[in-house]
Amino acid sequence: MAVRSQEIRKANTDGGAIRSRPLTVAPSITLHSLAYLVTALLALLAIYGVMGNVISWGTSKFDDLRYGTPRTYQLSAVVGHEDSPEQPTHLIAMNLNQQVVVVQLPGGDPSKVRTLNGPYLFGSAEAKTPVLMRLEDLNRDGTPDLIVSAKNEEIVYLNRDSEFQLITPEERVQLIGMQ
Repeated sequence: MAVRSQEIRKANTDGGAIRSRPLTVAPSITLHSLAYLVTALLALLAIYGVMGNVISWGTSKFDDLRYGTPRTYQLSAVVGHEDSPEQPTHLIAMNLNQQVVVVQLPGGDPSKVRTLNGPYLFGSAEAKTPVLMRLEDLNRDGTPDLIVSAKNEEIVYLNRDSEFQLITPEERVQLIGMQ
C-alpha cells in the first residue's frame, strides 16, 4: 500500500511512528576526491616545472639582447691612463669562452690596447654569464679602481703606476681595515 504525504504529516503531528531525524553529513574522503587532489597536485608540479624553464629561457634571451654573445659590457671614464675628459679610457669586459677578459683602450686609442685576464668561470651554463664593471676609489688615493663582477664574485684591480693591477693579499687586508 502506498503512503501519501498527507498521512506522513498527520503521523508526525500525532506522535506517530514516523519521526524525522536531523540530517548529519559525516566527512568522508572518497576515491574520486582523492584522485582529484592527486591530479591537481601533479598539475601544479608540472606548471611549476614548465614556468621555471620558461623564466630561465626568458632571462637568457633578455641577457642576449642586453649583453650580446659573447657577453660584453663596456664603459668609458677618465682613469688617469693617458686620457682626458675629451678622450676618456674605454673599458670592455667580456666573458670569452668562460674566461673573464677586460680590454682597455687608454685615452680611447686602439694602438695602446691593454688586456687584463681574469678568472675562468666553471659550470655548465657559465659561457652566458654577464661580466660587469664599475669604477670606485677603494684605496682612497684619488684614482678610480676597477671592480669586475661575474656572478657573485668580484675581482679588484687597483689603479697603480698608470695601469690596473690585480690586488695582492696584503692590499686586500689593508682595504678591509680601511672600511
